Amino acid sequence: MIELEGVPELIDPVMVAAFEGWNDAGDAASTAVAHLEREWKGEVFAALDAEDYYDFQVNRPTVFMEGGVRKITWPTTRLSVVRVGGDTPRDLVLVRGIEPSMRWRSFCNELLGFAHELGVELVVVLGALLGDTPHTRPVPISGTTSDATLAGRMDLEETKYEGPTGIVGILQEACTHAGVPAVSLWAAVPHYVSQPPNPKATLALLNRLEDLIDVRIPLGDLPEDARAWQVGVDQLAAEDTEVAEYVQSLEEARDTAELPEASGEAIAREFERYLRRRDGSGPGAGPHATADGSEGLPGTPYLKDNPSGRTRPPKPPKAGGDDEDSAED
Repeated sequence: MIELEGVPELIDPVMVAAFEGWNDAGDAASTAVAHLEREWKGEVFAALDAEDYYDFQVNRPTVFMEGGVRKITWPTTRLSVVRVGGDTPRDLVLVRGIEPSMRWRSFCNELLGFAHELGVELVVVLGALLGDTPHTRPVPISGTTSDATLAGRMDLEETKYEGPTGIVGILQEACTHAGVPAVSLWAAVPHYVSQPPNPKATLALLNRLEDLIDVRIPLGDLPEDARAWQVGVDQLAAEDTEVAEYVQSLEEARDTAELPEASGEAIAREFERYLRRRDGSGPGAGPHATADGSEGLPGTPYLKDNPSGRTRPPKPPKAGGDDEDSAED
């Protein structure tokens, strides 16, 4: 039995989790949870024992100096809690760590023990994967669940994925077997510019999370960072004809595939979202960026900022190359 001291009774709690590693292309998911912790000043109340779940030759501890004293930070997974909302507050239990090296079932059971003790009503696990998606288009976000009822109620896909999985997939299935409603949100990161950070993908995950749990999230500098990231990648891609042509082919494929989505219903959903946010009420008031980094309605052009220090995007893979980071639920 997990006993929590110093944690108040929570209001309609939702657990939001992300893990560095295989499930976190561009560090987009772990950065999203780190953003929530920073903006809402999350207070850490628990940490899993690093000895139980991590191979320190894979995830090494780090040594640092504090007040002239050497200290060690061990790789682990930490839990914090934040209260959000104004007149109708609710609590978020934030879980951020590294994909464990071993004992995944025990790892998930320990997290579910915390969820049970805290009365968590929904678990949302964030992930990011590499995909054939152009950096110039809105970041695709897929929401999946193993619960058919939840899929219908929250407009999600019922997962049909088969194949290798990471801790995101394992935790979602553990929640399902434990009777805890669980959702996974996945951002697709362009494989030709996969190095972190990717603020555009982080922003897209937070926007989708905001809609899912009906909580306004303060975005801070993320919208500006997303614009600068895209302009920087635009300029780097323009320097390489092969990359530019490849990006254009991805754009054409994406636009063709999404033509059926330009329906009256899709436009209405986006306009309703805009109206919900333009009054500036609740936490995180101010300009709200869409998944493509623009503010308000889609179509606002990016600001022409030029970030410095970015590396050149790698060449696109040739046909028939490996694709180990394909989509999974």
